[in-house]
Amino acid sequence: MKILVTGGAGFIGGNFVHHMVNKYPDYEIVNLDLLTYAGNLETLKPVEDKPNYKFVKGDIADREFIMDLFEKEKFDIVVNFAAESHVDRSIEDPSIFVKTNVEGTVVLLDAAKKYGVKRYHQVSTDEVYGDLPLDRPDLFFTETTPLHTSSPYSSSKASADLFVLAYHRTFGLPVTISRCSNNYGPYHFPEKLIPLMISRALADEELPVYGKGENVRDWLHVSDHCEAIDLIIHKGKVGEVYNVGGHNERTNLEVVKTILKALDKPESLIKFVTDRPGHDMRYAIDPTKLETELGWEPKYNFDTGIAQTIEWYLKNGGRTFYLESMQTISIRCTETAYRSLYESTETDKTSVILGDNTRFDDFDFFIFCKEWYILSRDEYRICERTCKDPKLSWIFPDSF
Repeated sequence: MKILVTGGAGFIGGNFVHHMVNKYPDYEIVNLDLLTYAGNLETLKPVEDKPNYKFVKGDIADREFIMDLFEKEKFDIVVNFAAESHVDRSIEDPSIFVKTNVEGTVVLLDAAKKYGVKRYHQVSTDEVYGDLPLDRPDLFFTETTPLHTSSPYSSSKASADLFVLAYHRTFGLPVTISRCSNNYGPYHFPEKLIPLMISRALADEELPVYGKGENVRDWLHVSDHCEAIDLIIHKGKVGEVYNVGGHNERTNLEVVKTILKALDKPESLIKFVTDRPGHDMRYAIDPTKLETELGWEPKYNFDTGIAQTIEWYLKNGGRTFYLESMQTISIRCTETAYRSLYESTETDKTSVILGDNTRFDDFDFFIFCKEWYILSRDEYRICERTCKDPKLSWIFPDSF
């Protein structure tokens, strides 16, 4: 059995690669990832020398490359995690979400159809359903809930889901879709809520919380999600959608306070910031179909899962883990610091990923920021070591 895992250097995809490589030594797992900002091969070092694992760098939206890869490898199963996934980024630039999440999915579907893939599985999100009111705790998303997207991100994922189902109905492609609630656990990219709050709390920095922190999310430990996808690709019914949720609803504020309590940090670190445009109020998944038809049940509840996650981050050095392991590192730096880096090295110019700092006027520690840059690990260390201006810090979003 040969399985293609796209986006396998990301958070959920990487955990799934670990799961499959270790659980199925007779399977060949091919990890395809473009290694953009959220891709991190360091998290896959424990499996990179396994005989049943191979990494391929590439873009799912590159049709010629994908067709050549499918012709060469003859995949039995495709599991598509590859996606632009951060809502804030989708608001800033929706077009890249269309390219990867929609066009890339169509390329994969065409390749799966052409080369006779036995199962194509699309990893989707509960955000395609929109949101639920806070005053109706009796309501949950089911697989028959109408799609009602709120952001460019969720719109791109819903569009991809519809293409997947259309390829099943029109061309008979054997497909399944899973829609999950918010994931957490090891190796999470640091712009997401839980790792962001852990890293900032460890550094005694302010913890920015959107609005009043009332938004509710249903939290799912990533290992439980991996088990669910494993079940679906092996036993799930072709043409079906399966919701994956952890039965763990918490407000964002509750999550932040839980982290602060576990780290013995004061709640005074919490800072409420202007809410995100179109911010969904409540997500809540009903996974009854997955539980009754396939026998899935989550191993973790939120209390045990968040304790395990915090312990993992502490063991792996909190934010230092990302500094040492990420292939590229985004930093905030002053113009003086940036010039100092390139006056002292012969490295190529880094790429500017965002312009001036006008959107951050409410935050004192952003005032000195001139621009945002992507630096390699070595460049960061050089900059940190040589700059006379000490005002270097990590880039994290000002809110989640």
